[in-house]
Amino acid sequence: MVFPLDLNSISKPHLKKLSTLGSKYISELYAGASWMTKSGWKIETFPFASTKPLIDQIDTLLALHYGFTEEELDFIINYDIKYRMGLSGGAEAGEEDGDE
Repeated sequence: MVFPLDLNSISKPHLKKLSTLGSKYISELYAGASWMTKSGWKIETFPFASTKPLIDQIDTLLALHYGFTEEELDFIINYDIKYRMGLSGGAEAGEEDGDE
């Protein structure tokens, strides 16, 4: 599935900010990259968790573009923490007990 993003529909200031944040995101990933060997294969790994603040900034900017509510943006950011960052519920994910 492809998420539609018409770059022509994004305001120039938002597009410039997205470009800057995207470049910074890629730079930070590669700056923290490391190599590991697994089952005889050499694999490059990236520190995705350390780039979470940048991902949040990108999500916030896209939420403005798409007209998401604060609640919808909050869901996206917390979904990212819980499922993409590999954190389970509880204190480290910033969730209350029983939320899953």
